[in-house]
Parts: sequence; C-alpha cells; structure tokens
Amino acid sequence: MTTPRMMSSRPAGFFQRAPGGLCRSFGKSFGKSFGLSLALSAVLLSGAPGSALAQGRLEARYEATLSGVPVGKGGWNIEISDDSFSAAASGGTSGLLNSFSGGSGTGASQGRVVAGALVSTNYQASTTSSKKKESIRMVLSSGTIKEFAIEPEPPVDADRLPVTDAHRRGVYDPMTGSMLRVPGTADPMSPESCRVSAGIFDGRMRYDLKLDFKRMETVKAEKGYHGPVLVCAVYFTPVAGYIPDRPVIKYLAAQRNIEIAFAPIAGTRVLVPFWMKIPTPLGPALLEATHFITSATPPRVAKTQ
Repeated sequence: MTTPRMMSSRPAGFFQRAPGGLCRSFGKSFGKSFGLSLALSAVLLSGAPGSALAQGRLEARYEATLSGVPVGKGGWNIEISDDSFSAAASGGTSGLLNSFSGGSGTGASQGRVVAGALVSTNYQASTTSSKKKESIRMVLSSGTIKEFAIEPEPPVDADRLPVTDAHRRGVYDPMTGSMLRVPGTADPMSPESCRVSAGIFDGRMRYDLKLDFKRMETVKAEKGYHGPVLVCAVYFTPVAGYIPDRPVIKYLAAQRNIEIAFAPIAGTRVLVPFWMKIPTPLGPALLEATHFITSATPPRVAKTQ
C-alpha cells in the first residue's frame, strides 16, 4: 500500500469558498473553516513508515481574532491509538461578527494507523449560515477518494476548473491533513519537519500546500501546554475545483506571510496547529489555542485466558 508523502491544513473551507472577497469570506465562513480543518492550515506530513506512532490525545479550544477583535471560537479533540485515530472539530462566529454574519461548522475524520502513518478512511463536514446549510462526505482508501458528496448538490459553474479522477488520488482530507506526522526517531520539533508538501481534496477543491521552516518559539496556553512550537511558512497553490478569477484565490496564492505553529501531542510523533496567522486587507487574522491539553495514553494490553 502506498500513502501520500504528506498533507496539510488552512481553514480548508476558508480557501475553497469565499464568494465576495477575502474580507467578507473570512467572516461568513469562519465556522465552516474551523470545522473543516481548524484554520488555514498547513501542509502536514502524513508520514512514511517508521517508528511506532504510540498513543495520545488532545483536547483543545481556539479563539479567532481579526485585528485583535474576537470573531470566533472552536474546539478540537483528537484520539490516537495503536491502530486507529479520530479527530473532531467544531466552531462558530462570536462577538460583533456573530450579530451580522453568524455561522457555525463541524468536521470529523476517522482512520487507521498503518506502519506509523495516519491513513484516513472517512471524512465529514457540515456548515450552517443564515442563508444555507451544507454537508460534505468523503470515503478514502490509501489516499484515493473513493466516494464523495456535497448536499445539497451545488450548481454547475462553467468557470470552475474541473476535478478529475487523477486529482482525487494521492491526497488527504483537510482534517487528517492538519495532523503533522513526523517519521523516524529524531526530534520531531526540528526544522526538517516543516520542509514538506502535499495534495489536499476537501470535497470541492483540490490544492497543494507547502511548508517551510521559519523559526522556533515558546508558547503558553491559558490552560495546558507550555513549551516550544515549530513555526512554518504556508504556501497555497490551487489545482482544480476553483474559479480562477475569485479574488480570495488570487490573494491566498500570492501570500508569502502565512504562518502556522505546531505543537506536539504527548505520547506520539504527531504535531498539530497551536496558532495560525494570516494577513488580510482588514489586518492580521489569528487562530490561537487558549486550551491545549494533551496526554499520552497507555497502550492496550491484549487479554489472555
């Protein structure tokens, strides 16, 4: 079995749908974006076969701000065992933004742990705004999209670049992609962990994400984690399933100042976003963990008679 070399995350939804421009889309799709992948994610390494993944869990809460003004909140729970994993996120607008552009979203992925790599088998996401509801479902096998559906089915847009079968091979879903699996036995909090890239399919759009090392920092959550984070640059390249003339697509593809900071899940070689920063025409957008509680879990012991 072959698996894609790596994967990523942004808010996936943030990239894929922003019909009115970057500023308007940030507010209207925050809940969707958070649920789909937590934030304009990064390119994450799913990892080649290596040392055992071990077991751990994460309970995290995040707050989104725009120019320092709170605009959204969300949560992310991850469970990793010796042979399976699950991740679930939810989020929504808050504060002043909620009074005129409310929205919420959820996202989840499940899969197997194969030779130390996270291999997604199912992905679901749903978004709700004042104007509509939408759900996305995907079934994956070894990095290939076997089934996918969007409900209600979106109208055909002649300007949207088509997604082919080839585009749906060798990819990750946005949720699994936001978990950076570092293979080998070296320190996962090293610059090499950032130097990866991968293909993502979120049910509508196929894009590539590339990471590059920038620096190390120390962070302290209001509750939980206090320690180093690996800060990576994020570069977004649309491939298919998008409308080339959309201003938000052009803006994000041209950006060279998007950053994401990764922190470790205890007991594993998996890193996940602690914060992400995106420059916008209205000022810096920031998604940052306020609670980041992670713990190693003991391995399961086989029952004997």
